[in-house]
Amino acid sequence: MSKPIVAVVGRPNVGKSTFFNRIVGRRVSIVEDTPGVTRDRIYAEGEWRNIHFGLIDTGGIEPASEEVIPAQMREQAFIAMDTADVILFMVDGKSGVTSDDREVANLLRRTGKPVILVVNKVDTPKLPDDFYDFYELGMGEPMAISSANMLGFGEVLDMIVESFPEGDYGEEDDRIKIAVIGKPNVGKSSIINELTGENRVIVSDIAGTTRDSIDTNVEIDGEKYTLIDTAGIRRKSKVNDNIERYSVIRAVAAVERCDVCLLMIDASEGITEQDKKIAGVAHEAGKGIIVVVNKWDLIEKNTHTMKEFQKEIEKELIFMTYAPSVFISVKDKIRIKNVIALAKAVAERRAMRVPTGQLNALISDAVMMKQPPSDKGKRLKIYYATQVGVKPPLFSFKINSRELMHFSYARYLENKIRASFGFEGTSIKFVFREKGEKEDA
Repeated sequence: MSKPIVAVVGRPNVGKSTFFNRIVGRRVSIVEDTPGVTRDRIYAEGEWRNIHFGLIDTGGIEPASEEVIPAQMREQAFIAMDTADVILFMVDGKSGVTSDDREVANLLRRTGKPVILVVNKVDTPKLPDDFYDFYELGMGEPMAISSANMLGFGEVLDMIVESFPEGDYGEEDDRIKIAVIGKPNVGKSSIINELTGENRVIVSDIAGTTRDSIDTNVEIDGEKYTLIDTAGIRRKSKVNDNIERYSVIRAVAAVERCDVCLLMIDASEGITEQDKKIAGVAHEAGKGIIVVVNKWDLIEKNTHTMKEFQKEIEKELIFMTYAPSVFISVKDKIRIKNVIALAKAVAERRAMRVPTGQLNALISDAVMMKQPPSDKGKRLKIYYATQVGVKPPLFSFKINSRELMHFSYARYLENKIRASFGFEGTSIKFVFREKGEKEDA
């Protein structure tokens, strides 16, 4: 089941990014910074009242001139319409209602989605004299907050989770859902067309949750799949679009709905910052990931070319070294079938369960081979471990002190589990609990 998504929308300089960073940085967010993921994050996973959701910051796009503001705002609003279950419309309480606020409001009003109007920069309990002017935007009762001082955050988060649609946020079935993600023009649509054209048994096109996204149900070698095409930006804008931001946002909803992500890389360009941002979304979401290097036909090769490129992938995507790579050419139909076979294997590993007895035998051997860390005469003790979840695999460890569990030792245990049980292509998560803590704490 995919999580609901919240998009923070508004004109530049109203405080969207400050709001986003406060949510992420003050542990309302459940996602920690991951080494290797770019700091310019625009997507994070959050939790409030035990409800998990995705949060998108559409801010930070500075217009080149006053004339292009409406076009910029229109593009941001369209992305929010496509992707979000709830839209947080932020305005500036110090500057009052502007014509750009009115234009964004007109666009959002047509979405049919819940829109929460938030008036930022209200830094004192006393409302500004023109506060009630915001009612004219037609978005219901405005909510006063201060992103700088985190005033009113609880009330806004309450309103957000109460506005989520009821029921499941994604259709659950037995199909393996594969999202093809990556920056524009890397061959995402081409590989979908190749897979459905050559191997199609049953196909039905269904409108996806994002604009320009199509879900294709297909049966390949007796296995049912849903292929999610995030084809990127097809509608041309008259302004200098921030393509990186838009392509990452478009990937968010597709990642939330899938089991396995095919991260498409252009072999002729190598690993770019944009690739790393998109990879970070899939990694943080705990999805299965396969790095698909396309346009391999364009590369001049020798006996070491593939090995050298693989080293570059491991260096640039160091936070997801568990992800296998496959080098293909959609144009020349090279290794296309390998991709779907690998996706099936990754989906199976992501759903795999390890028997508790085998897991604890492995942990016992690992502790004997490498002594746990200690501090001031007190040594880490691991009493037992058990797998408590799948998709991604989640392991719970009962220990004597969480402070003694160093990152390096947790990585050591992860490597031992991977070496023994596999889990290629999927992240695995650990939770450490001290004696006396409840299992669901």
